[in-house]
Amino acid sequence: MKHLGGIIFLQVICSSCSSLYMPNVPATPMLKNQGEGYIAAHINPKGNISGSIAVAATDHVAILGNGSFIDHGFDSNLHFKQWLIEGGLGYFTKIGKSKRQVLEIYGGYGLGNALQVDKRAATTGYETVESRAMDFNKIFAQINYSSTRKRKISIFGGKKELNYGTAIRLSRVAMDTFEIDGEEAPKEENFYVEPVFYTRLELNKGFHIQYTSGFNIGLNNNEYLKAGNAVFTLGISYNF
Repeated sequence: MKHLGGIIFLQVICSSCSSLYMPNVPATPMLKNQGEGYIAAHINPKGNISGSIAVAATDHVAILGNGSFIDHGFDSNLHFKQWLIEGGLGYFTKIGKSKRQVLEIYGGYGLGNALQVDKRAATTGYETVESRAMDFNKIFAQINYSSTRKRKISIFGGKKELNYGTAIRLSRVAMDTFEIDGEEAPKEENFYVEPVFYTRLELNKGFHIQYTSGFNIGLNNNEYLKAGNAVFTLGISYNF
């Protein structure tokens, strides 16, 4: 309960921050053998949509791709829009006596664009006070540890598989361009530690519903590219 309370507290704190970068949901494919595939889609309360795809090229090597998009708050005091795509390569292996645990290590590169607009209410709607826009690149390394519950649980009229795990991602995000009100501004970069925790419940063979929660920590003291925007999503995944 203390652990859960700490996560919720950090989510509230991070959600109150205004950052020019919103993290996507890390891929957690739990691949076990060559030829397996994985696709997933997640959404958070702000409408940030994240998607992932992964394929086991060999018994231990996987290729993955991630993407996310958000366009939130156009008719409000803060409009935020971002897209992000990334790809990576990794290693996976089954561990433990019963081989119910999976260890995955990934690394990759990504590109994105973000727009943040401060607005104020006017008689004709909302008018812009200040706009901030950036193109950015991202380098990440990630380690996943996941496990399948030994006994299935009884729910929805049958026995269902339950998986749970942790993903810790280290990311370096750097601005390629940065403009404030259309004028060039000093660029920033930051190094993020992004731990997330997830639970995945089987709905049908291969299909799962997944709850993910987490936060990010920025190691640099920046004005715009800083920590914030906690990971708090609900999604579906399919392993085949």
